[in-house]
Amino acid sequence: MLNLDTHVLIHALDGSLTVAEMAAMSEDSNWGVSAIVLWEIEKLYEKGRLRFGLDHPLMAKPVALLQVWPITPEICLNLRRLDFDSDPADALIAATSLTHNVALVTRDRRIRTTTLFQCLG
Repeated sequence: MLNLDTHVLIHALDGSLTVAEMAAMSEDSNWGVSAIVLWEIEKLYEKGRLRFGLDHPLMAKPVALLQVWPITPEICLNLRRLDFDSDPADALIAATSLTHNVALVTRDRRIRTTTLFQCLG
């Protein structure tokens, strides 16, 4: 199982993954996202930075196949353990990987410095 950050999920849907991201994601086709990723997608759509929202078939169909991890008290408690500074949404995405012991596919350099869980991409 892989945890995808918001931008990696968007790049997967629009076909613009890097070679490293494609390799990581082809090795494990079980993908999940933190619930905050869905919120970020809608905010990006609202701001005009994405062409489609979650209700558009090009977004809705693939998203329906993902494991969506809710934001739980355990994930929030694991925010304290993170060994890097980040914005709240990215911190929740990272804490999701930490809590569920799954690798995170991300381009975020701050997150990739962690020693708490595996980062791919």
